[in-house]
Amino acid sequence: MNIPAELKYTKDHEWVKIDGAIATVGITEFAQGELGDIVYVDVTTAGQELNQHDVFGTVEAVKTVSDLFLPLSGKITEFNKALESAPEKVNSDPYGEGWMVKISIKNSAEVSSLLSSAQYKELIGK
Repeated sequence: MNIPAELKYTKDHEWVKIDGAIATVGITEFAQGELGDIVYVDVTTAGQELNQHDVFGTVEAVKTVSDLFLPLSGKITEFNKALESAPEKVNSDPYGEGWMVKISIKNSAEVSSLLSSAQYKELIGK
């Protein structure tokens, strides 16, 4: 299972790539595998400022719908529009073309609450 060391993770199975004051967010390979085939990604919070752990959207798979939780407080500056026509990118490339949102980080101190790849591996038992 691919759990890139350069990313941070949440207990809710989101990954975070931090680039200065911008964070790119998606769901992990483990999460997409548990959900199965992704058929729809719904993010209606673009342009909004949300707090850490707030729901920023949902991901719909063939069998279930799951909330997406914001790993860091901030403003959602971009939604990956490619997912509107190709939500399966979340399954095929969760850490690349399957990213979901970009946020402008409001409180960089929250980064310390995220999990390292080793901590995330331990969480999912890998």
